[in-house]
Amino acid sequence: MSQSESQMERLDTADMVDVVDPEAVLGKSPTQLALGRFRRDKLSMVSFVVVAVYTIGALLAPLLVKIGFLKPELQHQNLLNVSLGSIPKTHFGGASWSHPLGVVPGTGVDVMSRLWYGITFSLTIALAASLVAIVIGTVLGIVSGFAGGIVDAVIGRLVDLTLSFPQTLMLLALSSAGVVACAKFLPGSASDPLANGFYEVLVLGLFGWPPITRLIRGQVLTIREREFVEAARLFGASKGRIYFKEILPNLWAPVLVSFTLTMPAYISAEAALSYLGVGIHPPTPTLGNVLTDSINYSVADFSYFFYPALLIAIVVVSFNLLGDGLRDALDPKADR
Repeated sequence: MSQSESQMERLDTADMVDVVDPEAVLGKSPTQLALGRFRRDKLSMVSFVVVAVYTIGALLAPLLVKIGFLKPELQHQNLLNVSLGSIPKTHFGGASWSHPLGVVPGTGVDVMSRLWYGITFSLTIALAASLVAIVIGTVLGIVSGFAGGIVDAVIGRLVDLTLSFPQTLMLLALSSAGVVACAKFLPGSASDPLANGFYEVLVLGLFGWPPITRLIRGQVLTIREREFVEAARLFGASKGRIYFKEILPNLWAPVLVSFTLTMPAYISAEAALSYLGVGIHPPTPTLGNVLTDSINYSVADFSYFFYPALLIAIVVVSFNLLGDGLRDALDPKADR
């Protein structure tokens, strides 16, 4: 290469350095990279907005009931046609400015109030059951993956045993005794909705942890070979510190994704259990028992059946899409 060509190459390199934006080469943390990937996924962002609106609505519902904006138990018999079986007098379930989604056939209660208030109870059951499953599954997964040996074998057989039980059948068979037992630890009677909801949470949570345990165990088998875990061992750290100070902070991504995918499953499960007669019973509304009640009027008043079914579908799909989006953002190597 001639001297003139070398000089020209140095000048071109210098020009390239001058035009590079310093902000473009700054290092980003894994969290910043994950958030950037998540924001670029339009479908995940839309799902996040839907889930956020759903959650905020659930939090505001008790306050709106207290101030009288929502009236989930107030009946409007004057809006029903008694001669036709107490069906709303007007089209679309009696929809009006006062009752945008119409009224409930037979009682005349505002459908929007019942659905909005029902979101609170459905979200509470799904959230509590998911937390129970996540906590049990994460703890057992960490212990199983790190300890190995006989501890891993025992937990593995416990997972297999739990998965072998027919969850729905067990829940139905033990519902009467289970609700009575839950009522003993709670204020109120066995017919109180709190006891029925607590029973649902326990059964869903205690049968829902095995898949999470297997997922966390697989992650821990990789993490336990890392240098920082070996360093903690050499410094004499206790197993509790290694479990919850060294390993657990590196599991937040799979735990978060598991949580967002478990929530919609339990929202659907609450609706299915209400149809089977287990769980919170009317007049306390949940998305499940409102949908179950609407099935009786699916022909005479289709709109009453359509609204709760659509709301459950939107919420479940949004949670699932949010979970998929988080998984893709946190693990860019995973197949979409």
